Amino acid sequence: MADRITIDTDVCIGSSQCALRAPAVFTSDDDGFGMVIPGREDGAGDPMLKEAARACPVQAITLPGT
Repeated sequence: MADRITIDTDVCIGSSQCALRAPAVFTSDDDGFGMVIPGREDGAGDPMLKEAARACPVQAITLPGT
């Protein structure tokens, strides 16, 4: 079970769906791939967190408790 949000960088294709849906938790790196904003690895109760994970077309996001 994960205790923090992670993005599998080997799977991410840079669709930016995570950053579009939960911009307080996710951003994109210089190459356009998703990343968790430092200090936001717990999701901080963002109501769009699960929607952001569901929107990932390659399911690269792991949420706490999953």
